[in-house]
Amino acid sequence: MLPALWVSKTGLSAQDMNLTTISNNLANVSTTGFKKDRAEFQDLLYQIRRQPGAQSTQDSALPSGLQLGTGVRIAGTQKLFTEGSLQTTEQPLDMAINGRGFFQILLPDGNIGYTRDGSFHLSADGQIVTSNGYALEPAVVVPPETQTFTVGEDGTVSITTVGEPAPQIIGNLQTADFINPAGLQAIGGNLFMETASSGAPQIGQPGLNGLGSVLQNTLENSNVSVVEELVNMITTQRAYEMNSKVISTADQMLSFVSQQL
Repeated sequence: MLPALWVSKTGLSAQDMNLTTISNNLANVSTTGFKKDRAEFQDLLYQIRRQPGAQSTQDSALPSGLQLGTGVRIAGTQKLFTEGSLQTTEQPLDMAINGRGFFQILLPDGNIGYTRDGSFHLSADGQIVTSNGYALEPAVVVPPETQTFTVGEDGTVSITTVGEPAPQIIGNLQTADFINPAGLQAIGGNLFMETASSGAPQIGQPGLNGLGSVLQNTLENSNVSVVEELVNMITTQRAYEMNSKVISTADQMLSFVSQQL
């Protein structure tokens, strides 16, 4: 059997996974706070027929060897945490982080999730929650008599009430950052979880120690570039076609041998 068949098979499989990654990016082009993925390719093991540097004679060595590759694979996908564009809204519960950092979300199992999606809502008891009803951490409860709701760039949450023009501070938002955000585990729902690769969260006040400031009435759009993804899709399609052509050529060679011998 021609080794080229199996090598091309790995190429088709890898390009198929790459296209899946691209399609997921394009599907989430309108997802608030979404971070695009990039597939990372890695060549497979090599069959060493002649070892580079081996002695060809007592006084001379081979300048190069004979190494036959066995194909390619997707070694991993990397989240690219570049910032998306900021969009101004008229919703006071919409927030965006201008810079590094994540909002902390209390999950139903008691763990903390992390998100760049700042499209928050109010629960029945006035608590700030995500669209799935998960509470913002630390918890902020807005009283029912609230007239205006303001979030400062440093995360200070203040309100004014009817008959009381002086603002009252009801809480302080804290954001978290990681030394390696690409190591976070995406769990869906615009949420990430801490892993051993991401490192422990560094929690602090927005705007200090490298953490980005909080912008009210603002949302962060997806960082997916449609034009870039379409170019990647065309490149992937051509690579898939070329690997298919290799299989077709190898099949023709085997057909020729089987018919002539």
